[in-house]
Amino acid sequence: MNALILASSSVYRRMLLERLRIPFDVLSPEIDETPKPQEPPVETASRLAREKAEKAGLSHPDALIIGCDQVAVLEGHPIGKPYNFENAFNQLKMMRGKTVIFYSALCLYHSGKGSMQSAVVPCEVAFRNYTDLQITNYLKLDEPYHCAGSAKSEGLGIALIASMKGEDPNALVGLPLIALVDMLKNEGIEVV
Repeated sequence: MNALILASSSVYRRMLLERLRIPFDVLSPEIDETPKPQEPPVETASRLAREKAEKAGLSHPDALIIGCDQVAVLEGHPIGKPYNFENAFNQLKMMRGKTVIFYSALCLYHSGKGSMQSAVVPCEVAFRNYTDLQITNYLKLDEPYHCAGSAKSEGLGIALIASMKGEDPNALVGLPLIALVDMLKNEGIEVV
C-alpha cells in the first residue's frame, strides 16, 4: 500500500481521518489561500484542495495524498477564516438567523501516477437567532479564528446551529469521509 498523507494542519481533520483506522501521516503544505479574482467559492475550495495535495506530492513522490479545503458562502458571498475576535464577531452577526452553505472540497492525489479524484460536498447550515452576548461568550471559549465562517461545529459552535442538511455530516468539519472511502476504494484500499 502506498503511504497515505493528510495534507492539512487541522487537528479536526486528523481526528476524522483516524476514525477510518488506516495508517496515515500528516503534512501541512504552505500555499497561498487567496481566492482568485472572480473565482466562484466552490472553485476556490476545489482548487485549494488540489494545490495542497499536489504540493505535498512534491516531497512524497509515490503516495496517496488527501487535500482538503472549505469555503463558507452566505447569500452568494464567500466568508473566509476570521483570524481574530473582531472579524469572527462580525461574521457571526451577519450569519445570525440565516443559512450558510459550507463547501468542503476533497482531493485524493496519487503522486506516483499523477492521478487525482476530487469532490465538493456541500452542507447547508441554518444558524439560530443568537445574541451578541452569546457570540462573545462562544468566541472567548472556543476561539474559532481559523474556521471558515467562525463556525466550529465540533466544539461549542454547535449551540449556534439550528439545523444542518447535507449528505455527509463530516463535511461540515472539513473532511467528507463518505466520499473519501469511495476514493480510497478506487485506489484499492478497503476501509473495513
